Amino acid sequence: MLIARVIGNVVATQKNQRYEGSRIMLCRQITPEGDDMEYTCLALDSVDSGEGDIVVIAQEGWSASTAATGKPGAAIDSAIVAVVDYVDLLPAEK
Repeated sequence: MLIARVIGNVVATQKNQRYEGSRIMLCRQITPEGDDMEYTCLALDSVDSGEGDIVVIAQEGWSASTAATGKPGAAIDSAIVAVVDYVDLLPAEK
């Protein structure tokens, strides 16, 4: 799993029937402090996230597939499984 920011929506006029009704979101991985990282991925949205939202992404095939479509077996590597309200970090060690 990773934490990311939704940076866009991908529009596909033709897609696999298992993806019907699902939105494909473009996501950029972030640090727990909220800083952008280099990694960007596409993820099927299972929680009605939107651009700018901080999200949790599952990147394990069976979990991502089941979360995004409700059925195992779809070819999905990444699915948005949560919208993050806030990240509570421990204080920095001195």
